[in-house]
Amino acid sequence: MANFAKPSAPRFSVEVYQNEFLPEGGRDVHAIVTVTSTGGAAATRAAAARGSAAVVIMVDCSGSMEYPPDKMRGAREATAAAIDTLRDGTAFAVIAGTHVAKEVYPGQGRLAVADPATRAQAKEALRGLGPGGGTAIGTWLRLADGLLRQSSAAIRHGILLTDGRNEHEEPAVLRATLEACSGRFTCDARGVGTDWEVKEVTGIASALLGSADIVADPAHLTEDFTLMMENVMGKEVADVALRLWTPVGVEVQYVKQVAPTVQDLSDRRTEAGPRAGDYPTGSWGDESREYHVCVRVPAASVGQEMLAARATLLLPGAPGEPPATLAQGLVRAVWTDDLAASTAINPQVAHYTGQAELAKAIQQGLEARKLGDVDGATAKLGRAVQLASASGNADTAKLLAKVVDVVDAAAGTVRLKAKVADADEMTLETRSIQTVRVKKS
Repeated sequence: MANFAKPSAPRFSVEVYQNEFLPEGGRDVHAIVTVTSTGGAAATRAAAARGSAAVVIMVDCSGSMEYPPDKMRGAREATAAAIDTLRDGTAFAVIAGTHVAKEVYPGQGRLAVADPATRAQAKEALRGLGPGGGTAIGTWLRLADGLLRQSSAAIRHGILLTDGRNEHEEPAVLRATLEACSGRFTCDARGVGTDWEVKEVTGIASALLGSADIVADPAHLTEDFTLMMENVMGKEVADVALRLWTPVGVEVQYVKQVAPTVQDLSDRRTEAGPRAGDYPTGSWGDESREYHVCVRVPAASVGQEMLAARATLLLPGAPGEPPATLAQGLVRAVWTDDLAASTAINPQVAHYTGQAELAKAIQQGLEARKLGDVDGATAKLGRAVQLASASGNADTAKLLAKVVDVVDAAAGTVRLKAKVADADEMTLETRSIQTVRVKKS
C-alpha cells in the first residue's frame, strides 16, 4: 500500500486483499482493492470559498406529476430543501423537465452562485413549477450538461427526479446522451411513485456514476433530496481514475466496483499507454469503496512468482500536465504445490463474489417473475435469500421477504407471494446492487 496525496488534499489509501497462491498451471488471480479517502471534510470547508462545486437539479414536471397532486408538491418542497443545503459559493441551476427542458432558475443559460439572496430567489421560482407535457429525459440531461460545462468547478453534479417512463424520446437518444455526458458530470437519479421504469433510472445513475433509488411516497422526497445534496457538498475530489497496469501476457478479465454498490466498470476502460487502462470512479469525499479485479496470468511452475497487476489511483492534472498519483497497490501471483494454500479463498474475495451473485440473482428472479416463470423466479430468488442470509445482508433480506415467503433461508427454500405491492418489488430491484461490507477481523 502506498499513499501519495499532498497534506492539504484528501488522503487516499489502497489496500489489496487476495490469496496470491495458485496451483501449478493456475491462471486466474482475484483481488479486492479497497480505496479509502479521508480528510475530505476539512478540505471541503477550505474549498467552499473557491466555488468548487456546480449542481443542476432536474425536476420532472410532466403531466403525470399531477396524479396524485402530492407528487408535484413534494418535488417543489424537496428541491427547495436541496437548495437550502447548498453551501455558499456553489454554482447551481434548476431545470423543469417535460418533453422539453426549461430553465427555471436562474435562466438565460446561466448558473447562479449560492448565497442567501439567490437561494431565496430560486425557491420563489419553484412556485411556478406545475405539471403538464411528456417525458424526454435526454433533453433534461443535455441542458444540464450545457449549464455545467460553463463551470470550472471540480465537482459537477446533477440530481434528476422522474415519476414516469421516458416515453417521448427514442431509447437510442437517451443512450447517446448518457454516453456524451459520461465523464463530464455525475448524476443521482430518483424515481418517485411506482410508474417509472427501474432499468431507465438505474441506467442513468450507472452511466453517470451516481446513485439510484426509489421514493415511493412523495412525503419522503425532502429527506432524500437533503441527504443527496449533503453528500454532494461533501465531495472534494472529482474524476479520479483507477489505473490498472498489467505485465506482458496478463489479461484483464474484469474490474467491478463491489461496495457500496455493484457496478461493472469493465467496459468503461480507456487505454492509458502500454498495458494500462483507466477505469472511472467519479467524485470522492470521506468514504471507502471496494473493487474486484480479476486478471489471467500465464501458466507457470511451482516456485515462480510475478507481479500480476498494479492498481493506481490517479487525479487528472492541469492541461499539459501528467495526472497525480494518489495511492497504489500491488496484486501478486505465486505458484505453489501446497494444496491448502492454493485452494484457500480470501474472505474479502469470497464475500464480494457472493454479493455480486446476490444482485444478479435478484434481478434475474424478478425478471422471471414478470415473465410468469414461477419455477425460474423461485429458484433465483431462493438463491438470493440464501446469499443474503449467509453474508449478513439484513437490508436485502428484509426486501426479499416482501416478495417471497421464506421457508428456510439457509437452504434458499422460498415460495413466491401471490400478491406483491409494486413499491416493494421496485424497491428490491432498485436496491439489489447495494452491498453489505465484509466483516473484517
